[in-house]
This record gives sequence, C-alpha cells and structure tokens, in this order.
Amino acid sequence: MIAFYGMGLLGSNFVRALSRRGEAVQVWNRSEAKARALEVLPGVTACSDPEEAARGATRLHLTLSDDAAVDEVLARARPAIAQRAVIVDHSTTTAKGAAERARIWAERGAPYLHAPVFMGPQNAHDATGLMLASGPRALFDSVSGELAKMTGKLHFMGESPDSAAAFKLMGNLFLMFLTEGLADMLALGKAMGVEPAQAATLFEMFNPGNSIPARIKRMTDASFSAPSWTLEMARKDARLMIDEAGRGGVTLPALPAIAAHMDALIARGHGADDWTVIASDFVK
Repeated sequence: MIAFYGMGLLGSNFVRALSRRGEAVQVWNRSEAKARALEVLPGVTACSDPEEAARGATRLHLTLSDDAAVDEVLARARPAIAQRAVIVDHSTTTAKGAAERARIWAERGAPYLHAPVFMGPQNAHDATGLMLASGPRALFDSVSGELAKMTGKLHFMGESPDSAAAFKLMGNLFLMFLTEGLADMLALGKAMGVEPAQAATLFEMFNPGNSIPARIKRMTDASFSAPSWTLEMARKDARLMIDEAGRGGVTLPALPAIAAHMDALIARGHGADDWTVIASDFVK
C-alpha cells in the first residue's frame, strides 16, 4: 500500500500513473475534493486526514508546497506511520529542512528520502522527466526500482541528505533566470518594433544552450584573464539595450540589476576580464 499526499497537478498525475501500473494508493489533499475526484481510478482511495492515508502504507510520497507543509502533514500522519515505512518526499524544500527531516525520521524508524523532480504534470503522468534523490545508499537502493518507474531518469546525488534539495533549488533558480531572460528579450524586441513571434525565431538560428558547458567551466575554473568578450564590452551592450528599451517606453526588469553588478566589478578593476568574471565572488 502506498500513501500519497498532495493532489495538485504533479501529485495527482503521479497517482494516475501508479493506478495505471496496478498500485493501491491512499491519497490525501488539504482540499478533500481533489482527493475524492481520484477515487474513480482503480486502486485509489481518498482519505479524510493524513493519519488515515498512512495506515497500512509501506511507502509514503509527498508533493507539497514547502518545508512547513511537509512537516505539518508528516506530524499529522505520524501515529499511523509504520516502523520501516519509507517516506519519499518529492516536494521542493530547503536543503536544511531536508537534512533535518532525514535525521528526525531515521530516529523514529521511518527513513526519509528526499527525491525532488524536474517534471511537469505530463511528465508525472507519463513517467518521464528527471528525479533526483539523496540519502543513505541502502535506503535509495531499497526503493530505486519503484522510483525508476515514476520517471524517465533517476539520479542518485549521494548520501548527504540535503544534496538533492540543493540541486533542485539551483536548477529552479536557473529556470527562473532563463524565463526572465526570455521575457526581457521579448520586451526589448517590443521596444524596437519586433513582434514576439518574430523575436522567437532568433532561436531557430542561435542556440545559446550550446555555450553553457564552456561558460560554466570558465566560471568554475575562475579563468577570466583571457577574455572572449570583456566585461566592459558586455556592459556597453547592456547600455545599448537599456537605451533602446527606454526609447521604446519599455522597462527591462532584470537587465538593470545585471548592469549594476557589472558596474561594481568594473569599479574593482575587472573591466578587461572575460565577462564571466561576474561569477568571481562565488567560485574563488
């Protein structure tokens, strides 16, 4: 028996996939109607509280909002959590919170494995995407076969219980900046009279993702002294972009903050370095 907490878009599609594979699942959601709606699926039982959902479960899965929600739900479920039942938390949480839960629940005899995902709802339904996991190797090995059925790729991040949480947050941060970068690009295009659909054709010609391996290596190696694009030239281009946006009556939300960071580093004498020197305070 599996208990599953959090029937949002991700959790509910995980449950649909589990039902399709013939698993018996007891589900709970803070808004009970979302859990009840899944009872039409074979093997799925909606529960009115977390304790009821945990009763008889050998594995508990969570897709909740944050540390506070995970801690609250597990506390409510605790009276019914069996010894040696495995808690698998797919929620995006702090690294500190994941490490603390791993310690506490190991002491309580119900080991905790943090296994956050880079997935959308369709990935959960189709068992595609990426799942990270970190914690004791023996614990991971004991459930890896079942976790592998839930995802396209399952990657063990090591025995440090906070490792998967850290990498999940770093990945989400990058996705946020990537999306904001696209928004700034479309805003600049609007200021210059380029329609959004036309602006998007840039990526039919230009794939910036190809530059990531070389760029991140230059940053982690702190190799800034042989520039391919100097910081001062990058700052000049940022000025041109901000000026064009201003002429078009458009505000670029992200670029001014990047420009300010560049200015601070130029003031410290880094203008002639490669512009990846913006990472210098974090890699040395």
